[in-house]
Amino acid sequence: MYFEAKCETMAREDLEQLQLERLQSVLTRVARNVPYYRKKFDALGIDPDDFRDLSDVARLPFTDKGVLQDNYPYGLFAVPLREVVRLHASPGSAGTPVVVGYTVNDVKRWSDLTARVLAAGGATRDDVVQIAFDYGLFTGGLGFHEGAQRLGAAVIPASGGNSRRQVMIMQDYKTTVLACTPSYALHLAGVMDEMGINANSLSLRFGLFGGEPLSAAMRLEIESRLKLTATQNYGPTEVMGPGVAGECEARGGMHLNEDHFLAEIVDPATGKALPVGETGELVLTSLTKDAFPVIRYRTGDLTRLLPGECPCGRTFARLDSTLGRADDMLLIRGVPVFPGTIEAALSQMPGGAPEYRVIVEREGALDTATVLIETSEDIFFDQMRRQKEFVDSIKRKLRSSAGVAFEVRLVERCDAASGAAKVIDKRLLT
Repeated sequence: MYFEAKCETMAREDLEQLQLERLQSVLTRVARNVPYYRKKFDALGIDPDDFRDLSDVARLPFTDKGVLQDNYPYGLFAVPLREVVRLHASPGSAGTPVVVGYTVNDVKRWSDLTARVLAAGGATRDDVVQIAFDYGLFTGGLGFHEGAQRLGAAVIPASGGNSRRQVMIMQDYKTTVLACTPSYALHLAGVMDEMGINANSLSLRFGLFGGEPLSAAMRLEIESRLKLTATQNYGPTEVMGPGVAGECEARGGMHLNEDHFLAEIVDPATGKALPVGETGELVLTSLTKDAFPVIRYRTGDLTRLLPGECPCGRTFARLDSTLGRADDMLLIRGVPVFPGTIEAALSQMPGGAPEYRVIVEREGALDTATVLIETSEDIFFDQMRRQKEFVDSIKRKLRSSAGVAFEVRLVERCDAASGAAKVIDKRLLT
């Protein structure tokens, strides 16, 4: 189902022309109204009127979270504060948050884009949508609330927490769509087990999950335990919040609302553009945001643009699931390895992803990487031959997924279960 079919199925040539026009417009506005960008553009000799092709975006400076924090709270706003009707914030380092603003038109566009994501994920005006994201400065709760209302669905603003009450609401109000983080969905499934409630007795049909990565193993577990179809969505607060991208029911990647956001995938180390299909850092430029437009914002999220077309008919580019953060990337023997890739490979083990820890060391001039896997009933073997076969199979999966060889050791316990770091890079200690 489409919410705005004409936009979501736009011909690629028309879409790129619209992006270029909107890019020229937003660059002109920030050069005129935002002192930080005006100074940056002047120093680099950038004139927005010179932009004639989308590839020209590479001439623009990056914006990172440090820039946003340095201009706290309103330094990057492109409109007077009297035109701002909503303020949200995301956490920042050293106690300085990032404050983002929305005009009346921003809020309307936001609700339209979140409605697109909800519709793509299966929701309709006939649904009852329970929003279990926190309401407040975090964008998840109100972002999905506005979108569900725009779609015409009945909205339950449950917010986060009070899990037994959440389950009671699902039962009594006949919730059909659940919106929350994936980890909270699994927590609710555990609470239902404690309460003796069978998920088959609920009315749930779809779940839209965001705020954190949704691994393949986590998706399967949520769907199995809550008896719904799970889709993931993506939307950094600094760019807008939920509604930037979301999966359709084909679940072959998250459709990016490209008529409002220009996406690039760059090498985290060099900032150079990477081709479609290669993993790198996602960089977003907001094309239609009035109050708080960001130019080439380095999200820090590692993902890739997926090649090919989606059977749903949407022509927007699709983002893969995020593999982790750019600052979490490991370089092992010259090969970039992301913790999310390791976890995805381990999730194929019996019983799903185990507790594990990755140790990276340097022996002489060579890097070595060892994965410690905590044993459980699912992976306990009383025969050495079977244990060796199992370890070898995990090594093959890791080599195939990550592109580098790992040693694998089964241990009685690894400290990662207690909240310690999943990855320890001992090369940093030498």
